[in-house]
Amino acid sequence: MYRWYVVNTYSGHENKVKSNLEHRAMTLGHRAALRQIVVPTETVTELKDGEKKTSEQRTMPGYVLVQMNLNEDTWGLVRGTPGVTGFVGAGDEPIPLTQGEIDRLLKRGATTGAAAPAGAGASAGGATAARPRVSQFTIGESVKVISGPLSDFSGEIAEINEDAAKLKVLVSIFGRETPVEVGFDQVKKV
Repeated sequence: MYRWYVVNTYSGHENKVKSNLEHRAMTLGHRAALRQIVVPTETVTELKDGEKKTSEQRTMPGYVLVQMNLNEDTWGLVRGTPGVTGFVGAGDEPIPLTQGEIDRLLKRGATTGAAAPAGAGASAGGATAARPRVSQFTIGESVKVISGPLSDFSGEIAEINEDAAKLKVLVSIFGRETPVEVGFDQVKKV
């Protein structure tokens, strides 16, 4: 029975472990026992100097998800792979993930997809989900609106909505502070 397991790896070696597992499964004849190997990642959009920059980041550094039929041979195959420190579980017995945990970790329905089956020669990445990064903005920070009907107005950030990629900025209009909702790309730091 194919179930999902979490494999602990050296941090920063997740993709190398993924390719090593795929190669070992093929050369040792266990290709069918390992269905999928996924390095959970997400696409992060950052705003730097008014420009959007997209990068890929691991959501679970130090871990790889493996969908496999667990038996003594496949357990040894995974444990003997360079860079693998073990399975996540109680003692020597790996604990499979529930379907709810897998859906949440792979963000099914909100992703561009998971990696292909190991037997099919899966290549890149894992599950991805676009997420804007707002680390360059903080509440109370002064910004200037650079586009839209309120361009050239300055104000203070009152709220940050990461999901919608919007800011609520308090702009002084006719001597009164008015909250205005703008996108991350419509403002720059003062």
